[in-house]
Amino acid sequence: MNHKIFSFFSGSGFLDLGFEMGGFDIVYVNEIHKPFMECYKYSRQSLKLPTPHYGYHEGDITDLLNPDNLEGLNRAVLEQKEYGNITGFIGGPPCPDFSVGGKNRGGEGENGKLTGTYIDLICKEQPSFFLFENVKGLWRTKKHRAFYEEMKAKLHSSGYVTTERLINSLEYGVPQQRERIILIGFHKDFLDSNGYSKNLNDNNIPESQFPWKKHMKYTMDQIESIPFPSTNEFKENSESICPKGIPSELTVEHWFNLNDVLNHPNSHQYFQPRSGLAKFKVIDEGDDSKKSYKRLHRWRYSPTAAYGNNEVHLHPYKARRLSIAEALAIQSLPKDFELPQDITLSNAFKTVGNGVPYLASLGLAKTILDFLEDNHESDYRKELGNNDIAITKEPTV
Repeated sequence: MNHKIFSFFSGSGFLDLGFEMGGFDIVYVNEIHKPFMECYKYSRQSLKLPTPHYGYHEGDITDLLNPDNLEGLNRAVLEQKEYGNITGFIGGPPCPDFSVGGKNRGGEGENGKLTGTYIDLICKEQPSFFLFENVKGLWRTKKHRAFYEEMKAKLHSSGYVTTERLINSLEYGVPQQRERIILIGFHKDFLDSNGYSKNLNDNNIPESQFPWKKHMKYTMDQIESIPFPSTNEFKENSESICPKGIPSELTVEHWFNLNDVLNHPNSHQYFQPRSGLAKFKVIDEGDDSKKSYKRLHRWRYSPTAAYGNNEVHLHPYKARRLSIAEALAIQSLPKDFELPQDITLSNAFKTVGNGVPYLASLGLAKTILDFLEDNHESDYRKELGNNDIAITKEPTV
């Protein structure tokens, strides 16, 4: 079978790229904000990736539930099912209404309602599986948890079994502290009709059957035991070596070097201070204790890559803010990933901050693929065993 992905709230395609590099095929893309869609198209061209089979659909996802507008999506999903392909919906609806530092309006907020819309679309179209991503506030905050459980109940009543986990991007080798709730579901009819494991516990996939940890490089216990440096006096254009006992891949300096950020096409795009340049020189390297004007440490991971709401992140050893190229590196994107030169800085940093870190996306994609392939293989072997047919290897020549 082929694995076809329908992407929603696609932004500039960080989540999609992880799935594409993980063995899936992006066939449908939906994004409401035109500058983000232009970034998506531009980045695919720079990476020499093909245009999605069903193209780019710029518009509000809410309109897709309108019978007059649903036909194109519905026909595409049905067509892929008729071809015998696995269909997946992936997306992370806007999260300010569930974020502790955001609007906190929950499911009744303008953005919060989009979560309900995405769930309704899944229930209506019945893809083989789905992935839902959002901030931890939706899962952890009592006020929002009830709404989250309501959405899950709706999915369960529509035939889905689910598994969830609060992940941290650090676990996948991303140089960034970023927690997100990931909810993944598979339709029971799809699992049953394709010979996948039948040992499912009601509406939940047992933890023993879903390989959440298989593609994680670190546990949080391991990360918390690493002796990352705290702060050092800021010295412009200074040099230093990585201290012993620190995995370099979890440091921003490693990624700056890996992506050659000073020679990247987006290297010269960063906000210039209107005033107060002196303030950029008095904050210690690694001092991220304040809400704004956080200076990264070159030999440590970055705080969450959120660059809006006065969230100013400073370069470890330069008297300026981060460039777009550096922000992309902190999101663990490939060196060849770039944004268009004519994008506004506001749109650029917003789309970078909204995106799911690439290595986390890749890990999640491989995890889903492993679940599908491992369970199918397990049941296939059982079926062969029940028919007294031996599985043998081809003889070595």
